[in-house]
Amino acid sequence: MPAGVEREVLSHSARHNQETISLASLSSSEAGQDQGAGGAGGGEMDERTRLVPGARSRCCAWPAWCCKKREASSRTVWVGRPTLQPFPPNVIRNQKYSMFTFLPLVLFNQFKFFLNLYFLVMACSQFIPQLRIGYLYTYWGPLGFVISVTMIREAIDDIRRWQRDREVNSTRYSKLTERGWVSVTSSQLKVGDIVEVGKGVRAPADLVLLRTTETTGACFIRTDQLDGETDWKMRLAVTTMQRLGREEELLETQSSVYAEKPQKDIHSFIGKLTLEDGEESLGIENTIWCGAVVASGTATGLVIYTGMECRAAMNNSQPRSKVGLIDEELNSITKVLFLATVALSVIMVVLKGFDGPWYIYMFRFLLLFSYLIPISLRVNLDMGKIFYSWAIGRDKDIPGCQARSTTIPEELGRISYLLSDKTGTLTMNVMVFKKLHLGAAAYSDDTFDEIHSLVSGEYQEGR
Repeated sequence: MPAGVEREVLSHSARHNQETISLASLSSSEAGQDQGAGGAGGGEMDERTRLVPGARSRCCAWPAWCCKKREASSRTVWVGRPTLQPFPPNVIRNQKYSMFTFLPLVLFNQFKFFLNLYFLVMACSQFIPQLRIGYLYTYWGPLGFVISVTMIREAIDDIRRWQRDREVNSTRYSKLTERGWVSVTSSQLKVGDIVEVGKGVRAPADLVLLRTTETTGACFIRTDQLDGETDWKMRLAVTTMQRLGREEELLETQSSVYAEKPQKDIHSFIGKLTLEDGEESLGIENTIWCGAVVASGTATGLVIYTGMECRAAMNNSQPRSKVGLIDEELNSITKVLFLATVALSVIMVVLKGFDGPWYIYMFRFLLLFSYLIPISLRVNLDMGKIFYSWAIGRDKDIPGCQARSTTIPEELGRISYLLSDKTGTLTMNVMVFKKLHLGAAAYSDDTFDEIHSLVSGEYQEGR
């Protein structure tokens, strides 16, 4: 190696070692100052802290789950005590849009339809002087009206979702504190809180059942919002907690609950209650998931999962824009009409001749024939959907029915077959006898007298 290059390499290595030593000493002095400060926060960030890679930043105090997606993990929850580990807030949000995503998402969902995209291209072409064949408002007016009607409909649907979410999040529950029972909203509940759920009230979060008003420690719940079953399911309180004399004694016990990491399975749970004098295993029979209704007595539970980590929230998919069959058929018909207008434009150009800028003439013919595609049909469909949804909510024959979306209400008229194992739900447990098969014999209304005589004869003989 040449001497000049060797000296340059050695000097560069020396500078690198010197910088490494200075950074190491700077980091150690920074750590010593942090320990000497005794955890006092709120001071200004030192200039060196911003220069040292990996130094602790004091300007950002946001929880980790606000900055990035936090991975779900198992947790140990102390009964009645706040947790230091950050967890999602106990807020339900079923909205499809936000203040920033409403306009771009609605426009994207509308212009992915060929009908709207076609008229958008036609309207934009009027800004080119060679292609202009009319006033701008004759093209932008109908298109703007169609998009405005759709945006108003989507806004109304999302506002209704927000109102339903606000109603659920503002439901009040009794929370056990050192000052006794206090009333808080569902959105104020946190992991580790002890909450009381009365009869006929839905659980605000995923709970471990600690106590019930029944002496046996049992209570029944309905999980129709989780698995569709309306029958009652029995849940059991933790034996050690049920033996306590008062609910206030729950705060005096030095106990904690270990819960597995959140998962979608609503039929299993692995947990453990740790006390000063022992442990007690927990299973699915000791839990009440969010959305379940307490059908008997009053339940007192410990919040272990909140918000998006609840079983019900994890099984719900993200709201999306739904498209009905009528919209898909209209989109296909629009493409056929567009091909027809292209064919007519080609024929007109052939009859006129290909002299001059024939491609401009062809596009202008395409603009003239664009009226074959009725853009008003889109408005009529949207207005009809809004009316259908309004009529469904006010139909006296189906009281309590509510259309949660005005996008596909017409799909109910397309149902031909309904396959379900919920025979009691469909028939309201009221069935009419049609036919009875006993082996190779079949009895109907006409031959039911034979069954009546046979059964009567058996009873008369004392069998």
